Amino acid sequence: MKDVFRRLVSDFLSTIVFLVIYLATDNVILATAVAILGAIGQVVWARIKGHPLGYMTWASLGLVIVLGGATLLTHDPRFVLAKPAIGHVAIGFIMLKRGWMLRYLPPVVTETIPEYVTVAGYAWAALMFVLAAGTVAVAMTGDMKLWAFYISVVLVGAKIAAFAIQYVAFRLLVGSRMRAAARA
Repeated sequence: MKDVFRRLVSDFLSTIVFLVIYLATDNVILATAVAILGAIGQVVWARIKGHPLGYMTWASLGLVIVLGGATLLTHDPRFVLAKPAIGHVAIGFIMLKRGWMLRYLPPVVTETIPEYVTVAGYAWAALMFVLAAGTVAVAMTGDMKLWAFYISVVLVGAKIAAFAIQYVAFRLLVGSRMRAAARA
């Protein structure tokens, strides 16, 4: 699980950097420029260290450069504000692959309730698409404070809530199945 969070932070590092710089300075152009430089630096550092770079890292770099560049050229922050939505859509499509969750769950879950794991995987994909749509809607308003709140509170909160709901549901389902098997 720790590795999953490390990868997510790595994949969304430029968004995190943008958000921190923007909240500290209230300057979209500065935050965008630093996010672009940070994304490039992240890739250069990984290459120097010989770390393999995944698809999401390259996609994130491309999006930061293209959307950040558009923001710098037009002075319109909506381009860079839409970047997290594109990331969520990409992740949502990855989550549409049947069984993607299996490698993240303990064997007791995957062996006891595999059909629910598949449904949960599709529910996570749907959540990513909904959050992406919300990100685009908020980005289109151009309201930086609303976007910062949405990115830092709503996106994170929705994922934490989904994880908690999934944990409780899986725990109840596994317990129920194990009790039924013990009675049989």
